[in-house]
Amino acid sequence: MMRRDLAWIVIALSCACSSSRDEQASPDATADATADATADATGDATADATGDVGADSAPADAPVDLGGTIVTPGDPGTTDVRFTIRADVGVRAISPLIYGFNGTADVAKNRPTIVRSGGNRLTAYNWENNGSNAGSDYCYQNDGTFLPPSGPNQPGWAVKGMLDDAKTRGHAVIATVPIVDYVAADTNDNGDGGAGPPACVGDVRKSGSTYLSTRFKQNKPSKSGAYSLTPDLTDAYVYQDEFVSWVKAGWGTQQVVFSLDNEPDLWADTHAEIHPAKVGYDELVKRNIDAAKGVKAAWPSARTLGFVSYGWAGFTTLQDAPDRAGKGDFTEYYLTKMKEAEAAAGKRLIDWLDLHWYPEARGGGVRISSTYGATAAAARVQAPRSLWDPTYQEDSWIVNDVIHEPIRLIPRYQEKIAARYPGTGLAITEWNYGGGNDISGAIATADVLGVFGREGVTLATLWFLHDARPWGANNEEFTRAGLRVFTSYDGAGGRFGDTSISAKASDHAVASVYASIDAASPARVVIVAINKSASPRSAGITVAHATTFTKAKVWRLAGSTPAIVAAADLAAVATNAFRYDMPAMSVSTLVLQP
Repeated sequence: MMRRDLAWIVIALSCACSSSRDEQASPDATADATADATADATGDATADATGDVGADSAPADAPVDLGGTIVTPGDPGTTDVRFTIRADVGVRAISPLIYGFNGTADVAKNRPTIVRSGGNRLTAYNWENNGSNAGSDYCYQNDGTFLPPSGPNQPGWAVKGMLDDAKTRGHAVIATVPIVDYVAADTNDNGDGGAGPPACVGDVRKSGSTYLSTRFKQNKPSKSGAYSLTPDLTDAYVYQDEFVSWVKAGWGTQQVVFSLDNEPDLWADTHAEIHPAKVGYDELVKRNIDAAKGVKAAWPSARTLGFVSYGWAGFTTLQDAPDRAGKGDFTEYYLTKMKEAEAAAGKRLIDWLDLHWYPEARGGGVRISSTYGATAAAARVQAPRSLWDPTYQEDSWIVNDVIHEPIRLIPRYQEKIAARYPGTGLAITEWNYGGGNDISGAIATADVLGVFGREGVTLATLWFLHDARPWGANNEEFTRAGLRVFTSYDGAGGRFGDTSISAKASDHAVASVYASIDAASPARVVIVAINKSASPRSAGITVAHATTFTKAKVWRLAGSTPAIVAAADLAAVATNAFRYDMPAMSVSTLVLQP
């Protein structure tokens, strides 16, 4: 089944070159086998230090020492909603890798824990010469999007700046490994000169019937000979395991995750120049296995993401794959085959199941991720419930025409993993709920991140859409602010805790609440309170914990300015009980104090 809004998503991904032009040059070519050996010896320990908790999620109700007997909270009085928090229930480690985004813009301000170099542009990316093909996003032309603005063209330019920045700041990186048969051989746009459509002078298919041999190089998952940090630019091949080895040589002490291409279920639409036929079940399984083997051979401790699907029809039928008959749901088929591949290889090849999620929910008949307005905003702030809520049915073609039940995206796919390939993590490396320049976008973003932590998603990176505004006009500052609620609510690196605890709201349609402690400091309790209503609402908060809390520091995100600002301290009205007046359409961070 075709995705109902395929045209929209192709437009949205026209900025899929999320590795920007201003990234820097490749590592020193003098790095050698000694560096490799050192990276192997130190890589795992350093990854642990930077927050690698593994691909699979920690179980809920893991034991925690709160330092004493639970204090029974008092009564906060009559309020519009109740938030019931218990530090001894629903305890689960939060993966630090869920607070990420695609690209490198505003890393210092927004403090992501992981950044991704991904998108359509990476499918035909040649790491040796930094050529790429734009696919359907821009006339199927080869060009130098990843070339440095000045200075020498060196291998791996598309990711070097991102990797260097990660080494300085300590966050993780996702790098994309193309798994199709061809990558760009040149950066020649055929003299298009920016003319673009409809003429599309630069379309490689206008280069003659032999364009695959003249304008592309053969892409191989593995190299039979020794790896080189200075790849041969004159041969007909590009090797992806050699790329992984190059990354390891320069950044082997960093946490680097390798994504096996991007949205292969859409190759026939986005990259018809190199893969015009729809990808099949068995073809994609083989490509994932071969690519993952190459990654793990070059860097045994590296982690991988597969199959990097674009959306629901990809999850279920691989976009109506030609060989799907009799094979059932593709995600289930894929997980089964990856488990078999592990048994055959003697090691795990795929660490995360990676699904992209741009909600299909509608407000007033219009998709929330591509429109503004009060009706869309009202639907947008409810849409995160489709990630988990077994009582919530959104207005979308997925629910109305296909499954006729709540989506429950996260538990749905965790159940598939548990049944067919236990230990595989769940990743969502592209997601966005729209409304990026509106408070509803911040609310949805914060709500989603709270759900990810509570429900056990272990890796996630936002994709900035530019929404429905003119190109370049929208910097999605509210979306970014929604992320900062968890990564720097005070503007100085104040973070949500590393361990989720039970936090329940009495009315999910009106409000959401998330709470955390720190494993090393369980008396540090951070609460994120979300008011989805267009009216102010009072919240009665009770906290069952071994510590008695008397006040809370408060930060708020509300109104028309995407800034998180400090508010007056909140005093307890009874033992471990607070009354908090939430502004209309707001996200608040409360840090409890003894």
